[in-house]
Amino acid sequence: PHQGADGQAVSLMQTAGDPHRNRISWQCRRGMRELDEMLSRFMADGYDALDSTGREHLARLLDFPDPLLLAWLMERSVPADRDVAHIVRIIRNTTAA
Repeated sequence: PHQGADGQAVSLMQTAGDPHRNRISWQCRRGMRELDEMLSRFMADGYDALDSTGREHLARLLDFPDPLLLAWLMERSVPADRDVAHIVRIIRNTTAA
């Protein structure tokens, strides 16, 4: 079992039934090591804490090209869209080492 955001064990069978989560998880696989690591860590540690609005903002964020995502997540620039900027902050805070 994997550990969810609340520290409780979550089996892969529990997450297999959530098509939205599966789609977002697939979109997090970017092919850029830094993005893959940060986004997969967020999916494991922070996704479950998002409400439906936060999940919509995450889906919007993932529509942007990799160079922009990397710049935003590495704090090299800030998204102009407030909602996207907010989800970027949540991801950075959740995945900070």
